[in-house]
Amino acid sequence: MDKSLNVSRQPIGNGVFIYTSKHHSFGTDAVLLADFARPKPKDRMIDLGTGCGIIPFLILRDRKLSDCIGIDISSEATELAEMTAKENGFEGFRALNSDFLDLKGKIEFGRATLITCNPPYKAPGAGLKNPDETDMVARHETKCTLRDIIALSAKLLQTSGRLCLCHRPERLAELIDLMREFGIEPKRLRCVAQRRGEKPWLVLVEGRRCGNTGLDIENELYIEENGDFSPEMKEIYSYYKEGHQ
Repeated sequence: MDKSLNVSRQPIGNGVFIYTSKHHSFGTDAVLLADFARPKPKDRMIDLGTGCGIIPFLILRDRKLSDCIGIDISSEATELAEMTAKENGFEGFRALNSDFLDLKGKIEFGRATLITCNPPYKAPGAGLKNPDETDMVARHETKCTLRDIIALSAKLLQTSGRLCLCHRPERLAELIDLMREFGIEPKRLRCVAQRRGEKPWLVLVEGRRCGNTGLDIENELYIEENGDFSPEMKEIYSYYKEGHQ
């Protein structure tokens, strides 16, 4: 890896360290998605747009998964993820450097039981594009669209497999429409707000391939309460915060 990338080694709790860089770090949305996904020990998991691998590694920090693949178009991202997996002994994790639209022959379709994805939030043509190409790909739908992600997920998932992703509330209707178009039925929805009385800034959605209709709208998650993290956020962040004390 290019030494000029200024790679950092960060603790994420429970004795686990993750490698990040300027282009591939992580935020609260990824931590919340890892918690929302509720993986099972026997899940065959794929993380689309894995970046530094934060979502799989938060999950692997707390439980064993024998089959977990992180896919990213950036070779820098997959190198970081491979470094983290090797250092922490996560033998069940594999990083795959590939374009989402060029996965044929690289990965088995129709086998995954869980897919997670923290996709670019900006639709094509929306907002000012970042002059840094790597940052632009992470934030804008330049290399793949939300439609591409949902269509790919439908191919990768086995019947009854789950897709868990996060997105901005203003794109929720589009997201649900696309999930249903490709045979993934929305089953769980949770809104995230900074504090009570404020509009949500994030939605967490779970869909099930070929699932029955019926959407469970969970209680809203608040990040702050009385000038501090809310009790639930303290629980979600507990291991991560321990690593930084």
